[in-house]
Amino acid sequence: MKPSRARFLVLTGLCTAAALAYFVRNGVAPAESTIRAELGLSKEQSGMMMSAFFWPYALCQVPAAVLARRLGARWALPLYAVLWSLATAGLALGELGWMTASRALMGVAQAGLVPVGVSVMACWFPRTAQATAAGLFSGSMSVGSIVAAPLTAALILSCGWRWMFVIYALPGLLWALGFAWWHRDEPALHPAVNTAERELIGAHAADAKEAGVLSWRGLAADPALWLLCLQQFCRAAGYIFFASWFATYLQEARGMALVKSAWLTTLPLLADVAGGFSGGVVSDALLRRTQSRRAARQGMAMTALLLCAVLIFAAWKVSDPVLAVLVISAGMYCAGVVNPCYSATLMTFGGAHPATWSAITNMCGNLGAASFPVIVPWLIAHGGGWDAVLGAFGALYVVAALLWLLLRSGRDS
Repeated sequence: MKPSRARFLVLTGLCTAAALAYFVRNGVAPAESTIRAELGLSKEQSGMMMSAFFWPYALCQVPAAVLARRLGARWALPLYAVLWSLATAGLALGELGWMTASRALMGVAQAGLVPVGVSVMACWFPRTAQATAAGLFSGSMSVGSIVAAPLTAALILSCGWRWMFVIYALPGLLWALGFAWWHRDEPALHPAVNTAERELIGAHAADAKEAGVLSWRGLAADPALWLLCLQQFCRAAGYIFFASWFATYLQEARGMALVKSAWLTTLPLLADVAGGFSGGVVSDALLRRTQSRRAARQGMAMTALLLCAVLIFAAWKVSDPVLAVLVISAGMYCAGVVNPCYSATLMTFGGAHPATWSAITNMCGNLGAASFPVIVPWLIAHGGGWDAVLGAFGALYVVAALLWLLLRSGRDS
């Protein structure tokens, strides 16, 4: 009997949720100038409204994972999708206070997506396919971000930004209904899963169900968790450079025009997506060949991060700005390779609590993402200009690679 393929439909649902979440999250930025002009807001007020998403998103990772352990992914993920869809519709109210509150609610609601998604993949996929699944999941987030900009511009011109946010709220509501109806928290409970697929999944992922008593003291004393948190802080801080200061770097340090810098900014982001998609496939193939999770996950992540840092430092010396962006994009491809290795490692090290491990490490990553854009102006003014920024950018990946080198556990053989 051939295994049924229900696990791939589960992954399709997760990837769709990831794309939709990042799509509505990033749909505000392309409309910012239009909203600011129509409502008469200052740039400071507009910035406050947009940034209201990030701190609730970072701080609610663990509570969202704990709630999901009680409700189960079948009900938790649709609940979160309904809340972030309502928050998206709330942006159509067009009043600063309500819009700021809506962005904060969106951050709270989306905080559970990654941790719960990791726990679902851990439960539904065998060990030798988890990195591939994680790569598709993380890549779908960036796909949603990339699609948001042109579609937002088109809808603003055709129906206005208020109706645009109402339209953006609908797909998440439809997804929530479909996922709650079809999904089951365990493969054995799903009527579309045959015996062969249950055996394929269960032989490797039987311990992945979020169950049992969680020891917070034990988590706090686990060096593997600390190392994963610190590497995620560094990697997220490096990645956020492209969503914050990279276009300005190209304009000021490389002398590019606004439009050209905007287009070139997309190249590292696309490279990151490609790295995530292909990195999971390569990591799983390496695991099947070597039977060593340390080689396929930690070893591959460390090597990719060192290559990323080397390419970033190499771009420092490239005089042609377009070639420099291409070199940096190659580095970001390597950085993207680490994403599925990281998620698959969480599924292994997290044992019966992968969502909690994902929540804690993802929270640390978002704190890193919030910190680096603030440090950049100081480095420009006092640390040596844009050269210091690029040096710090590359150094983050060197530190992350060293943290992966130190990551050891009885579970990683």
